[in-house]
Amino acid sequence: MNSNDPNPASLRMQADQQELCQRIAERMPGDGTQEVQTGLHMYRATAPSQPLHAVCEPSLCVIAQGSKTVSMGDAVFRYDPANYLITTMGVPLTAQIVEASPEQPYLSMRLQLDPSVITSVMVESGHVPSKGDGNVKAIDVSSLDAELLDATLRLVRLVDKPNEFDVLAPLVTREIIYRLLTGAQGDRMRHLTRFGGHAHRMVQAIEAIRSNFDQPIRIEDLAKELSMSVSGFHVHFKTVTAMTPIQFQKQLRLQEARRLMLDDGLDAAQAGFQVGYEDASHFSREYKRHFGKPPMRDVEELRATAMAD
Repeated sequence: MNSNDPNPASLRMQADQQELCQRIAERMPGDGTQEVQTGLHMYRATAPSQPLHAVCEPSLCVIAQGSKTVSMGDAVFRYDPANYLITTMGVPLTAQIVEASPEQPYLSMRLQLDPSVITSVMVESGHVPSKGDGNVKAIDVSSLDAELLDATLRLVRLVDKPNEFDVLAPLVTREIIYRLLTGAQGDRMRHLTRFGGHAHRMVQAIEAIRSNFDQPIRIEDLAKELSMSVSGFHVHFKTVTAMTPIQFQKQLRLQEARRLMLDDGLDAAQAGFQVGYEDASHFSREYKRHFGKPPMRDVEELRATAMAD
């Protein structure tokens, strides 16, 4: 073979990425997001977006075209078709599409990760990641390899074949999980299997705060429940989430307040009170600091944008 011939693996990946783009574009003719099958979401955008604040459940995210940044606390991750992103815990995030145009729209897919399926694949494959906490961050980005891209594409192909999807998608999803377990982020997949270590304790802490986000946090009690010192709890929580427990709770509260105003028609004082703020002016100050605008003006602009779309 001539030394100047393209690498067959590279050619295969290029073809797979082109097909992934085409299939998502055909399924998503207009901008927006759609859950095309249970747990499988597709996205399209023809222009860079404003920051989107959300709590993302454990997922695998693959971009077919364009690029995006995801922020968690002070940590910022950028990924594109050459990389995949995994979230292993439900944490508040800020996402922003940074590369998109009408000629080359942003196209991506997100597959929710089921902890029970991950555990099953680990047991059946005999692939148990190291016992240490490894990379305990709730989010990370790694290079997308040919095998993971191929499995992802085969899952997307099944979307247009409902009968085959029901039978084959669970098998392809298990392959995707196996590829993740044996890939660069294998140790992080432990977070979703509830094994021991500090990562397991942080999963418990995150779930406890999310379940009671409108109540005051008692750090001492939470640390005691996890059999940790207060200082150790703070260190490990910030390592995982890039936030302190108070900052984490604040983002949950503000995102829920925004939803209550936008979807349920509550005013700022009502929304702030419902998510745990006793002082309306304090709520308004923190809302503006986080979202960049006072509560009602922010909600009015969001509604106007939605109507324009």
